[in-house]
Amino acid sequence: MKKTSLAVAVTAICYSQLALAEGYKLFEQSVSAMGNAYAGRGAQITDASLVYSNPAAITELSAPQWAGGLNLIHAETKYNQVSAQSAGGTTVVGRADGKNSLNEAVPFVFYSTPVNERLSLGAGFYVPFGLSADYQDDWAGRYFADETAIEVLALSGVAGYKLSEQWSVGLGLSLNRAEGTLTKYKDHNGLCELGTGINQLYKADVYNPLVCQSRYAVNGDDLAFGYSLGLHGQLSPELRVALTYHSAVRFTLQGDSVITNTPITGAQVAGNSNFIVVSPTLPAISKQTGKLAINPRTTEASQLALTTPASLALSLDHQLSTEWSWQASLSWTLWSDFRSIDIVSTADTPSISLSTQQPQNLNSNGYIGFIPEHWRDSVSVAVGLSWQQQSDRMFKTGLAYDENPIEQSHRTARVPTNDRIWWTVGMNQQLTTQWSLDLAAGWMWMDALNIREREYNVQEVALYKSNLNAHYRNDAWLLGAQLNYRF
Repeated sequence: MKKTSLAVAVTAICYSQLALAEGYKLFEQSVSAMGNAYAGRGAQITDASLVYSNPAAITELSAPQWAGGLNLIHAETKYNQVSAQSAGGTTVVGRADGKNSLNEAVPFVFYSTPVNERLSLGAGFYVPFGLSADYQDDWAGRYFADETAIEVLALSGVAGYKLSEQWSVGLGLSLNRAEGTLTKYKDHNGLCELGTGINQLYKADVYNPLVCQSRYAVNGDDLAFGYSLGLHGQLSPELRVALTYHSAVRFTLQGDSVITNTPITGAQVAGNSNFIVVSPTLPAISKQTGKLAINPRTTEASQLALTTPASLALSLDHQLSTEWSWQASLSWTLWSDFRSIDIVSTADTPSISLSTQQPQNLNSNGYIGFIPEHWRDSVSVAVGLSWQQQSDRMFKTGLAYDENPIEQSHRTARVPTNDRIWWTVGMNQQLTTQWSLDLAAGWMWMDALNIREREYNVQEVALYKSNLNAHYRNDAWLLGAQLNYRF
């Protein structure tokens, strides 16, 4: 089985409809950093959210403290000019324009404490990766994508150690739980599009509307470990630098593949007195109903390899005066390991894969689903500015550019995305000597894009006559609030 980075399928999940993100990676683990569009993250000394941003930097926090927050995300994908063909080459009738909307809450909580003058420890809960989208059931691209969802939850423990007055290093270990779902409607060679026209072939009223409700779904979950490394230094009294690495995490999502309302062919029930067989390749007729015979549910155990990518970030925080400072970050995300989505049977007694693995279909033993992806490594750049308006209040703003990891030739209805620009604003208000509050908001702009999608076998040879064309425009905004307590 090919190793996939699964940025979609079970993700691979539909498009990054979760906020300030590239691919399906999320940045929403710190509202204090969000105010600067995450510029200077891990270099700027803020609060306990440094547990995730840079474990080395928690050595600069002089007292025990915790930080907890919530990001509210609203994202919209508008699509139009949709046209699609079934496997048999007939036009798919359905919605040619519409909108997917997402409203999600992304929480986090962190705690850090110094142990002695050199060693500090921390812990946290956060969401490092996620995606979610759900098309209308009647849209014309339903044979390529319906629902897509992926969520990774993480618990971490970190340690930071001060090497000198200027330099610190850090190490973090995380336990990650991934869960994903992928669905689409089944084509069955244009049988739904043929509709009541099937009656002419059979010379009888045999049409069964359930053939248009045939749906494929795969879900799974897994636990896996990851790690992070951090470096924090003070190059001068005014300039701080940080380097942070988050490892790839490799999951094998185990679950079930399910197909509902599958037509039963004559070859499957040859010799069975409960059915009328017209041809081995055509749907049989149920004697009980007089309609095309349907298998209401077929289930097969399956798995999907998912690798959340490694990332490396370099950040700077420069204090210009007692009131003003600027921040900058450059980060790389190693998406190029994500070559394909491979859904493979693990069943002792296969059912679905008996058909999907055949040479005329996916052409590989045990394969239930396959989508070529071929993502590429991407770069994100952010710059920020902070103004200490008074001793207990700071205002922030930032601008970020996220490079799209998906080439034009591999954009799909599950991940219709492009390069994006983010603008954020934020503030920190000291409420008391112990309590402080961070607030932030962000807006995302993305150029419109087109997709042209086909189905492929495991050798990446185009299958059937099925295809999908569509035009997309994405927008998003988010709000965040974070409460900090210093003991």
